[in-house]
Amino acid sequence: MLLMNTGLTIKELTDAVGGGLTPRMVRHYHQLGLIPQPVRSPSNYRLYTKKDVLRLQRIVALKQQGFQLNHIRHILEVEPEADATTLTAQLQQQYRAVMQQISQLRQTASALEGLLGRDRHCQIMQAEVLAQLKLLDIETQAGLGGLEQLWSGLDAGVHTHSEAFSESLQRLLPDLSNRSEIEQHLISQLVLACGDVSLVSFVKLSKDAIAASRKALKSGCQVVVDVPTVAAALDQTRLVHLGCQVETLIDNPHVTTVTEAELAFWQHQEWREKLQQVTKDCVLVIGYAPSVLLEASQAIANQKIQPALVIGMPIGFSHAPAAKRQLTQSNVPFITIEGSLGGGALAATTLNSLVESLIEKPDCHCYTKDTAIPLG
Repeated sequence: MLLMNTGLTIKELTDAVGGGLTPRMVRHYHQLGLIPQPVRSPSNYRLYTKKDVLRLQRIVALKQQGFQLNHIRHILEVEPEADATTLTAQLQQQYRAVMQQISQLRQTASALEGLLGRDRHCQIMQAEVLAQLKLLDIETQAGLGGLEQLWSGLDAGVHTHSEAFSESLQRLLPDLSNRSEIEQHLISQLVLACGDVSLVSFVKLSKDAIAASRKALKSGCQVVVDVPTVAAALDQTRLVHLGCQVETLIDNPHVTTVTEAELAFWQHQEWREKLQQVTKDCVLVIGYAPSVLLEASQAIANQKIQPALVIGMPIGFSHAPAAKRQLTQSNVPFITIEGSLGGGALAATTLNSLVESLIEKPDCHCYTKDTAIPLG
């Protein structure tokens, strides 16, 4: 084994970098030009320097944040002395390229969903379409017209019956057998709420989230939401039967957008103070304002509030991802959606799914204690 002052072997290099890096990955990075070829020892061993360690640590860190290798190469190629404008322009160019790839992949996914999402009532027509797709000549204008006819024929079946969502999800969802039935149902409901199967990869639950939510809801805990729109989407019928009262943090019916919610929370100290006073073991549901989740995470860290569960799904492109990362690092049970994805509908769907696991749908003629208005 070589000494540190004579250079690191590839095994010593991967041990120094950490992060799951392997010698095979290092050799792949050489081929891609991510790191330069090292000098060789008299015995033809690769010898690496501290500079190589630092560069690989940057690569590993960027990969863990979601950057692809070709984008990492562009980032590393920018000279350190380059100004922020230059780097921003390069990152914008990379972002546009990624979004174009996502758009193309989304079109492919939509076409596959259009076939795989068919239920048993459409299977005969689906089989015919799959057989004709093999023979389709898309190089000609007639071929393109034939493709439209195939879709028209397949779509003709949708007028004969309602859509069978459970059958579609069975074909489209990834394997969720390692998750509990309640989690599987929750994820299915979230996918149906937004129509995007890729959402599954971004849904994150703490290990104790389901158990904590069930305990709190069965005890008739308070449910605190960030804006009236989220409150309006909750399953009030079941919540009433459980004895759970809903409290709206930003209690202003005119706040209906993410921008309005974010500004309102910043501009009114009363709502920030109200957040600091939520009851112990409540369920906190945040679907709009990133700053509400940031403030809540800080209050939890400072032990000022102790919710039983936080459903943190605000929308945003900088503050929201940061708020969600802070939530996942807290010691409170949580359910969130990584990145910028989220929204009031998904936050409400999450709580509704949890409540549904506790109580069957009450009869439609039931009434709330306060308003005496049918909620079923």
